[in-house]
Amino acid sequence: MTGRPKTFGKRTYKDDRDWTEYNEELVVRGTFYLDFSFADNWDEELKKMNAGKRGGQYRYPDSFMRWLSVWHQWIDYRGLEGIARTLEKQGIIPESADYTTAWTRIHAFVPEIILPSYKELNIATDGTGARARNSGRYLELKYGRKGRDRYVVVIITVDVKNKKLLKVEAHVEGKGPSEPDVAIRHGKGLIEDGYKVNKFNGDGKYDTNDAFEFWRIHKVRCAIPPRSNAKIRRTKCNWRKHEIRKFRKWGYKKWRRIREYGDRLASEGEMSGVKREFGEDLRSKNDESLCAEAIQKFWAYDLLKDYGAGRI
Repeated sequence: MTGRPKTFGKRTYKDDRDWTEYNEELVVRGTFYLDFSFADNWDEELKKMNAGKRGGQYRYPDSFMRWLSVWHQWIDYRGLEGIARTLEKQGIIPESADYTTAWTRIHAFVPEIILPSYKELNIATDGTGARARNSGRYLELKYGRKGRDRYVVVIITVDVKNKKLLKVEAHVEGKGPSEPDVAIRHGKGLIEDGYKVNKFNGDGKYDTNDAFEFWRIHKVRCAIPPRSNAKIRRTKCNWRKHEIRKFRKWGYKKWRRIREYGDRLASEGEMSGVKREFGEDLRSKNDESLCAEAIQKFWAYDLLKDYGAGRI
């Protein structure tokens, strides 16, 4: 299928997606919300979950709660209880969960990202913010804001080629590690899991001695633009010194072309997709729930993408 030329800033790239196939993938994603396959192995899953468990027993399998977690991106906990009641009335599930049970199982749920089966990666890391307030613009305009908004910082790592989410972390602004430290932790985790990282892409925030030294040790190519105030004589990492010299010699445009800096846009595309699908406001109150809710947004979007791609 002939690709349609697009523009992104001053760059022109060729969008070579098969739009017929991609359109079908988007349609199939919607069927997830009415996919009741979690009910097929309801009793067997509960039996495994409760094996050796002391005290109260689980009454609802994890697969059901994960399904409700995706619905929770749109619907509050009482609404989830309404969905569960309807499923029980229709005989799809043996018993419904009330909203307190849904809250207990979902509010601090930090899902595990399913990693790909292929082992070679070209990764990009970036961060974004989610606003911990959902008061409505009209009320803010009429009565003003009381206090400073709290933001949750979400840092993701994606595979550039397949646009696959690999790692995600979240923390309340000012209470967590820096983005370069998280990128190093993500890279270390992927390498320990047996993946070969061929290249790392990040913006100027990741221009640190520790980051360059980590990727040098693991023989990973980098596309990280030096900071505008980067000083060669104050740089401890020789690889970073080399990159600063190359950047100054080539200029930004040539450096961007040679280093294929545009690969970094994969992470921005993932963040845009999540906010377009689910919005960027968070409804939780305490820090733990806020971070879990932010991670759930990215997990749910990745889950829907995998669901759609795997059924066409």
